[in-house]
Amino acid sequence: MAIFTKKEALEYHSNGRKGKVEVVPTKSFQTQKDLSLAYSPGVAEPCLEIEKDNKTAYDYTAKGNLVGVISNGTAVLGLGDIGASASKPVMEGKGFLFKIFADVDVFDIEISEKNPEKLIEIVKTLEPTFGGINLEDIKAPECFVIEERLKAEMNIPVFHDDQHGTAIIVGAGLLNALKLVNKKIEDVKVVFNGAGAAGIACARFLLSLGVRKENVVLCDLKGVVRHDNVGNNIYQKEFVTDRNISTLSEAMVGADVFIGVSVANVVSKEMLKQMAENPIVFALANPNPEISYNDAKDARPDVIMATGRGDYPNQVNNVLGFPFIFRGALDVQATCINEEMKIAAAKALAKLALLPVPEYVSKAYGQEKIEFGKEYIIPKPLDLRVIECVAVAVAKAAIDTKVANKTIENWETYKAELRKRVERVRKNYSSCNF
Repeated sequence: MAIFTKKEALEYHSNGRKGKVEVVPTKSFQTQKDLSLAYSPGVAEPCLEIEKDNKTAYDYTAKGNLVGVISNGTAVLGLGDIGASASKPVMEGKGFLFKIFADVDVFDIEISEKNPEKLIEIVKTLEPTFGGINLEDIKAPECFVIEERLKAEMNIPVFHDDQHGTAIIVGAGLLNALKLVNKKIEDVKVVFNGAGAAGIACARFLLSLGVRKENVVLCDLKGVVRHDNVGNNIYQKEFVTDRNISTLSEAMVGADVFIGVSVANVVSKEMLKQMAENPIVFALANPNPEISYNDAKDARPDVIMATGRGDYPNQVNNVLGFPFIFRGALDVQATCINEEMKIAAAKALAKLALLPVPEYVSKAYGQEKIEFGKEYIIPKPLDLRVIECVAVAVAKAAIDTKVANKTIENWETYKAELRKRVERVRKNYSSCNF
């Protein structure tokens, strides 16, 4: 249920200074000397140093705290292929979230190009500008090719949030849900509905966490992905099943886990009743899930339920991931975001949800007390501890896997610096109501 009107949404974006982000200076500009240092002739000195060693761009420019949020507008939220220009409010929104949650600066770049090869070449040319690239709202299967090529051919982190952001939060939630129902990840049977970017990425990531491939069933609009039912997306072939089932309903029989990244109302109460004891249901279609929270609880009182919505418990929200993952990667000048870094992020989020929740977090969400249990398996985005636990875990994993160009000598000092970053943003941008 919307908490705002169309008019309010349009006025939010158009009132005052248009859009949601701006560029602000970070150095003094009060005197003639300041201006000479900022531009000509003083700017020549760092230019010459960077010419001698490109890595010094991290010392003399904002590159090390700058992420490019890039889209061609072919798969924007639930709106589909609306074009690059129409995707700009979303990309500005990503920049807004990067800044207020992790003090990461962003240039959003909307590119009118649907040809994957051309888009790859365009993005590659931007490497001198950015410390990392966040790909966004690019349709499958092209998004897989584009990300794989850019990761292989660029020396900065490239991260498609529609894939990995969702997967990491799903992974964190699943780890904790399994604790509550006392099931082992290697034993559970998992059904996915939705075989696009998010669905395939979630399936891949759960394999990294310990789910067995033979226990995975992937469904698309045509039903169960089998050898005789593989669509144009060649990446679906990774998850074909030999089981003699054809429909989502058949796949749900005896399943321990359902993860939906598809469309509303495709799961019935009857399907849930056929699942195993203590089912785990992540119905993530937005704004309306594959089965409503109330219908799921009515059909299976023993269910652990998560959705993509903020008005029900256990919201799977990518903002718990991408700002803090990039924060950690940028702070050690990582050359990529690898699987170990993603696993570290998921496990850090899962661990945080087990800890006592500060009173300010409960108050922010209008609850008297929040504690680990069926209605709290994933941390809340407004919990200021998220940046510390996730950024630190990602940075450590980058160093341990030797993809970091910089190390961190004192982790406690680093944690304090992370907290100060968020506090400074809250103070300087208090009008954002963070």
